[in-house]
Parts: sequence; structure tokens; C-alpha cells
Amino acid sequence: MNKAASSKLPVLEKIGFGAGDAAVNVVWSALAIIITFFYTDVYRLNVAHLAMLGLIPRLIDAFADIAMGIYTDTRTTRWGRYRPYLLIFAVPFGLSVMLVFTTPDLPYAGKLIWAYATYITMMLVFTVVVIPYISLPGVLTADPQERLSANGYRLFFAKGASLLVNTFVPIFAARWGQEHLAKGYQISMALMAVMATLLFIFCFFTTKERVQFQNDRKPIGEQVGLLFRNDQWQILFWVCLVGTVGYVIRGSAALYYAKYYLGGDAKLQAAFVTTGIVGNILSMVASTWITKKFCKIQLFRWSQLITFALSVGMFFAVEPASGIALAFVLYFLINFIVDLQGPVFWSIISEAVDYGQLKSGKRVAGMAFGGVSFAQKMGMSLAAGMVGWLLTYFQYQPDVVQSAFTLTGLALLLTVIPGVFHLGMGLLMYRYKITDAYYNRIKEDLAAQGKIVIAGEAKPA
Repeated sequence: MNKAASSKLPVLEKIGFGAGDAAVNVVWSALAIIITFFYTDVYRLNVAHLAMLGLIPRLIDAFADIAMGIYTDTRTTRWGRYRPYLLIFAVPFGLSVMLVFTTPDLPYAGKLIWAYATYITMMLVFTVVVIPYISLPGVLTADPQERLSANGYRLFFAKGASLLVNTFVPIFAARWGQEHLAKGYQISMALMAVMATLLFIFCFFTTKERVQFQNDRKPIGEQVGLLFRNDQWQILFWVCLVGTVGYVIRGSAALYYAKYYLGGDAKLQAAFVTTGIVGNILSMVASTWITKKFCKIQLFRWSQLITFALSVGMFFAVEPASGIALAFVLYFLINFIVDLQGPVFWSIISEAVDYGQLKSGKRVAGMAFGGVSFAQKMGMSLAAGMVGWLLTYFQYQPDVVQSAFTLTGLALLLTVIPGVFHLGMGLLMYRYKITDAYYNRIKEDLAAQGKIVIAGEAKPA
């Protein structure tokens, strides 16, 4: 392996790259944990309207991901192919987040229109920044271990931001009292939005695009065809879609579960969510260490199978209002185990892209990352719709004593239902074959063909 390809990324650059995902997770955490609860218990939208509100904006955004992936595939600036979007759209990103959590005093129809308009706007701006951001690992370095390490930093900072959002926001908002709870959410999320804006700018100035790939302009139909002939990318597409459904359902149920099933106040809600996020954060550290000694693909598979088993165990083991300590322990373990795959997944997308290039002779990068993000947004859309429909089916009503049927439904939403999706995720990964050794052979073949160029390295003769 050449020196340029194997050189380590500076720690500051890994921190800067991680800062970008901290910014992303201001929105991701809000979508996964806060926003459903915010719309039903704070903004007071009808539960029956929640499914379509969660589904439609994210569905629109999923198709925008594909368009953005195609766009970034065909344009390069003097600052690189992906980094400029982090700077240009940092401020619009922050403003769009603020608007979603602004609650104007309108008639109910006006409130619903406002929710749709601001939600769709935020998701579209989110796409313009996030597609370039998730494409960065493939151009920061060609070393798979360094990509894995960079993604470890990324997900560590992402979970740190998630911890901040999901502990600070509910507690800070509660300080305003029930009558002014909406104002509390607006101000606390505005502060988070400002932080996200600054983090994107920091990410832009501390990262560098070193790896350049030969990208040909191809018709959309040809790009889609190439992607769906890439069997390894297809696996990651379905893994992302299925897994995202599980993540979002569990996250969306957490505040409801803590408030109604465990009988907690705002502080217990924040503590419960925090316990899960601490598990996620520690998982990032553990994953980076474990993958130095253990096959990252095996870790991916087993982490999801164990998550399913723990989820089923939690459903049967925890009793309403009397099993708080056990609920915290099991919720921590679920969140620790489930995220062991996190750094692995986001580091292997670019490896699947390289696999497809070697297999077909043609490279599809932007569409590949856009397609994975499309899968993620489709998963978010389906999960949001499912949560809305299931809350309706389980007869949930805000701020009332819930029936035994409703409490059972909330428990299922946190445990067994998302656990089934993680089981599917783990089983799908038994079809994925690109290990580190396999990928190193791919990279060497591409370099020999002159299809990969690394900054500071001469092209092969």
C-alpha cells in the first residue's frame, strides 16, 4: 500500500468531520425522538393527522436525495466536490430548524399547513447539506481503517449532539411551564440550530478532499441500472431502509414510554432518553476498538441479532410503573448493542461503490450515497407513518391516563416492533461479502487501472 493512501488523517480533521454529523444530528435526533411528541403533546395536532405529516415530507425528501446525489456527482469546485455545501447552506439549515419548532397561533387548518410547509422546507435543506456530507469519507482518505476511524469520530460526535438535544430541549422547555411549553421548545431548538450552523462551518474549514475518482456523466437511467447491478450496494440499501424503520420507531416511542408506561415526568423522560444515547456514545468507542480485533461485518450481523433478543426480553420483563430500574438497564443495553454497527455501515458504503466500479468499469458515487440516503429517508417516512397509525390504533390520547391496551402498544413500539426490523437488518448482512482484505484487493485493482487518484501521489503509468 502506498504511503499517501495509508497515512493517518489528522485528529483535528476527524474532529471537524465529526462536528458535521453533530450538526446533522440536531435534525436527526429531533426527527427520531422529539418531533412526534412535540406535534401531539405540545403543538396539539390530531394524532390521526400525524401519520401523513410524518410520511409525506420525508417521502418528498427521499426523492430529493437522489437528485442531490446526481448533482454532486457532476460538479467540482476549487474547494472540492462536497465541502462547499456545508458552508453555503449552514445558515439556511439553522433557519429551517427554527421554523419547524415555531408554533404560530393559527386556526387548526393553518397550524397543519404551517407544519407541512416548515417540515418540507427543513427536509429539503437537510438533503442539500447531508448528501454531500455523507459522501465525504470516500474522498477524505482511501484507507478503509482510517475511514472507519473517521466514522467512529463522526458517530461519537453525532451521539453527543443527540444527547445534548434530547436532554437539554425537554428540560429547558419544561422550565417555561405547561402554558408556555411551545415557547420553551421554540427557544431551545433555536439554540440547537445556531450550534448546528457553527458546526457545519467548522467542518468545512477543517476537512480536506484528497481522493479524486474518475466520474463520467451518465444518464440517470444508466446510473440507476449500474447501482442495481451492484449486488453489495443493494444489500446496504435494504439494510439502511429496514434498520432506519427500527431506529425511528424506537426513538419516537421513547418519550411516550417514559411518560406513560414508566409514569415519569419531564426529568425522567430526559433521563430515559439520555440513558439510551449514552449507550449509543459508548458503542461508538467500543465499535472502533472491537473492529481492530474482530471482523467488522460479523460485528454488524451479531449486534442486530442480539438487539432483537434484548428487545423481546425488555417487553416481557418490564412492568408498567414498577420496573423503572430494569427498563433503564435494558434500554441502555439495547442502545449500546444496536449501534455497534454504526461506524461500520457508514464506512462501507464507499467500499461498495468501489466494488461496483471494479465490477462494471463505471463509477456511480453521488447516486450511490444519494440512494442510501433515499433508503434512510424512506425508512424514516415509513416509520413516521407507522408510528402515527399505531398510536391511533392503540388509542393514544395526550395527557390522559392510558388504558392497559394503550400501554401495551407503547411498550411494543419501544421494544418488539423495532426489534423485528433489526433482526431483518442482521439477516440481510449475511449476504454482504466485502471484508477489509477483499476491499484492499479492490483498491489495488482500481489504482492499477488508473481509476483512483490520491492527493500527493502520481498516477500509475
